[in-house]
Amino acid sequence: MRKLGVAVTSGREKAYAYLKDTVLTDPAMQGTFLSEQELADRIGVSRTPVREALLQLAAEDLVELVPKRGARVSLLTGRQIRELMELRGIVERYAAQQLVSGGAVPVAGLRSLLERQRELTGADQAREFIAVDHRFHSALVSAVGNALLDRHYDGLRSRQVRAGVVALFNQQGRQEAVLEEHEAILDALEAGDAQAACSAIDHHLESTLKVLLAG
Repeated sequence: MRKLGVAVTSGREKAYAYLKDTVLTDPAMQGTFLSEQELADRIGVSRTPVREALLQLAAEDLVELVPKRGARVSLLTGRQIRELMELRGIVERYAAQQLVSGGAVPVAGLRSLLERQRELTGADQAREFIAVDHRFHSALVSAVGNALLDRHYDGLRSRQVRAGVVALFNQQGRQEAVLEEHEAILDALEAGDAQAACSAIDHHLESTLKVLLAG
């Protein structure tokens, strides 16, 4: 909806964005039942937009609607984690191949995000570290210039961030390992070596998967 050339965000959109970006990315919320009224008060909308947002999220399998109990944040199972990493690998390897062949790797932007991650080393900064992690991978995919692919990849965000935060807490030194893995991906892209970039992406995702399944 637009008014006088200014985008107007509906209550449902506000509730949906808050739930997806704040609530569903929090590992501590897994399996937790959500209070519509509490969420409405926190977001500053009525319960109806919250309910509509929860219905949309249920259609995306991000929350479960339990009769007489309400909405519960879906658990991230081992199978879902494997599927998430598999799908990410397909998309990110494709992006790396397309960018190297087209000579349009966003090296400066990726380098900037990597340097930002280096500044977020404390346990209390894990959520922000993983948010920047997602931006790093998302920037790689977005550089391809395929809007449909962008939307598809962005749909993985809440699961990706939640899994990433869990991985950081499951293994000591995981932040440092992530930085090294990102550096390897970026170095291969900058060198124009698509095969090395794909191998680095695979190593990064496989390492994350092992940490998550071990925890």
